[in-house]
Amino acid sequence: MARILIADDDELVAELASEVLIDAGHACGWVTSAEAAWDCARHKRPDILLLDQNMPGESGFTLLRRVRQSAHLYDLPVIMFTAMSGEADEAQAIYAGAQDFIRKPFDPALLVRRVKRLITLRGDRPRHIDLSTALAIDSGFAPQPRVEIRRRVL
Repeated sequence: MARILIADDDELVAELASEVLIDAGHACGWVTSAEAAWDCARHKRPDILLLDQNMPGESGFTLLRRVRQSAHLYDLPVIMFTAMSGEADEAQAIYAGAQDFIRKPFDPALLVRRVKRLITLRGDRPRHIDLSTALAIDSGFAPQPRVEIRRRVL
């Protein structure tokens, strides 16, 4: 189960995506502005952020850049979740730091698969390491953190 935050100014789309993800076994909530997403992400640290590009005020790309520059949220997985179309838009999102791109209107099964794929790609890595600790580990000044492996009981 992942904790997912959806940032989308279209409340109907956000609620539908939230219901799909909750039905798939994830904890999910949504906000309607980039500023609310920033506040929520900083205080609650979701596992994944689904981020709309076109929102009133700050855009999704601007928030994505802010997330990537944050010492606390730099490694937060982000899926751009937007009505923008075209390969150029998708390339721009990936270049800005998004791990994936889903176009709206979305296929519920595709949304669940992409979220599952992102969770799988993260694997057994720790949920989050602050930037200074990550740099110390990479440079050899700190030991690798111990990773607790959770086993599923069937």
